[in-house]
Amino acid sequence: MGQNLTGLFSRADELVDIHGDTPGEKVALVEFLLALCYASGAYPTSTEEWQHWVQESHPLGEVSSWLARQPDDDWDLFHRERPLGQNALLAPFLEEHSTGPAQLVIESAGDYNQFADHHHLDHPDPLPAANAFRAMLTQHVFGLSGRGRISGKATLGPAVTYLATGRLGGRIRVLALGRTLGHTLRLNLVPTAHEPRVLNLTWTAGPIERRGFKAKPPGRAVRGYADLHSYLGRSVLMRPRPGLGGEEAVVDRVLIGAGELLELDPELHLQDAVMSVTRTGVEKPLWPSPTRDVWREAHALYAAVEKESGGLYARLAKLPKERKADRHPFDLLAVGLLSNKSTPTGWVTSVFPFAPGQAPALYQASLRGSQVAEHVARSLDRAAYAAWAITYPNPKPADKKAQLARFDARGEQWKATEEPFHTLLLDVAEGAMVADCMPGYVEWLVRTAREFLDTRLDSLPKNGPGLRARAAARRSFETELTSSRAPADLTELKEGAT
Repeated sequence: MGQNLTGLFSRADELVDIHGDTPGEKVALVEFLLALCYASGAYPTSTEEWQHWVQESHPLGEVSSWLARQPDDDWDLFHRERPLGQNALLAPFLEEHSTGPAQLVIESAGDYNQFADHHHLDHPDPLPAANAFRAMLTQHVFGLSGRGRISGKATLGPAVTYLATGRLGGRIRVLALGRTLGHTLRLNLVPTAHEPRVLNLTWTAGPIERRGFKAKPPGRAVRGYADLHSYLGRSVLMRPRPGLGGEEAVVDRVLIGAGELLELDPELHLQDAVMSVTRTGVEKPLWPSPTRDVWREAHALYAAVEKESGGLYARLAKLPKERKADRHPFDLLAVGLLSNKSTPTGWVTSVFPFAPGQAPALYQASLRGSQVAEHVARSLDRAAYAAWAITYPNPKPADKKAQLARFDARGEQWKATEEPFHTLLLDVAEGAMVADCMPGYVEWLVRTAREFLDTRLDSLPKNGPGLRARAAARRSFETELTSSRAPADLTELKEGAT
C-alpha cells in the first residue's frame, strides 16, 4: 500500500485523474490523499502561497519522500494490531459476529439494521483488498446513521451499534477537479499556518484518545486538516483470505460499528460547502435531493465564487484569468449520497466547468438557464392539468395523482435538459458571451418540451373530448410559456422562431 501511494504522488502531475467505482468513492480517495499531503507537511500556509502552488504546479514529491520514510507496517491493511483504517479492538468478535463483505459497500449495505432480513450481507463472495480499502474509505466519510448489525452486548458496548452520519453523509461535497491529479490536490488544499499532522492510520495507535462504546460521547475537537480528512467515521475490521494463484488478498468477512464523532467548525471544516436555506428558514450546506438534480443548483456554486463566500470559493475567485481562452482549466465536482432515512438509494453528482475570472458570466448563464428550465417545466405542469381536467371531469381524489402523471412530461424534460445546460456552461467557461448562447439554449428547450408534451397527449382518443383536451393542453402550455411570470429569455422569443 505504501509503495503504491509513493508512486502515485511521484506521478501526480502525470496522472489525469483518480478512479473510483462510484462518485462517492472518488471523493473518499481524494480525501485520503489530502490527509497524506497535510501529514507529510506538503501544504500551503497562506492564500497567497496556495495561489502560487496552483499557478506554478508546486511539486508533491515531498509527500512521496515522506511516505518512503514511513514503516511498512503503518500501511498494512491486515496488520494484527493496527490494521490501516480499522479498529483492532473488534478482533475477538470477528469470527462470531461478522458478515460478508457486502456490508462494507455503501450501495450494498442497506440500512445496517441488525434486525432486518439482510441475507445478502452473509453472502460469501470475497472482495479484492483494493476494493475493500476504497469501500472502507467511503464508509468513513459518507456512512449514514442507523443501528449497526454488530451486537453491543456481545462486543464493545451498547454505543457501538449507534452509527452516526459521516462527515459528508448529509450534504453535497464539492471538489475542484484540475487537469491532473496533482492539480486537483493543490486546488483542494486549505492553507493553514498550524501543524495539521495528526493522521488517523488506525484506531489503536497514534496521539488521539479514541472514544469508548459504553455511552455516546460528544464530538471531539478536530486536530488539524490531516485529522479531518482521515478521520475514522466507522469502526471497521476486515478478515483477509489469501488470494489464489498469486492473486492479491481478498476480504471475506467484515465487522462494522460506530466510529469517530467530530465537532466541526463550519468556517474551518466546511470550506467547500454551498449554503442553502430550507423551507423553514434554516441555513445549512446544500444537501442531496431525490427530486432535484444537482445540476439545477449550479448557480449557487457560481454565486459562491462571485460573492467570494469564503473558503474554497474565495480562493478560486482570486485566481487570475488564464491567458489561454480555448479551454477551461478545471471543473467543480459536486457529489452527494441519496438516502431514504438510513437506507442509501444512490449517488447524485454533476460536473460544472470553471475558469478564473468567468464566475460572473457562469453565474448569469447558470441562473438564467435554470430559470428557463424551471419555467418550461412549470408550463408542462399546467398543460398536464389542462388535459386532465377535460379527460377526467369527475375524478376520484385517490386517482388524481396517477391521472395527472399520464400527461406530465416534466420528467422527460428534466432529463433531456441536463446536457444542453452543461453545454451552455461549457461554452461560457471557454469565453462565449451569455447573450449569444441563451437563444439557442432556450429554443432547444421549448422545441423539446413541445415534442414531449405531444408524445404524452398521443394517448388521448381522437374523439371530441380527446381533441378538446389536446387543444387545451397545448394552449395552456403556450400561454404559460410567455406569461408575465416567464423569464425574459422566454418572453423575448420571436414569433415563429421555434
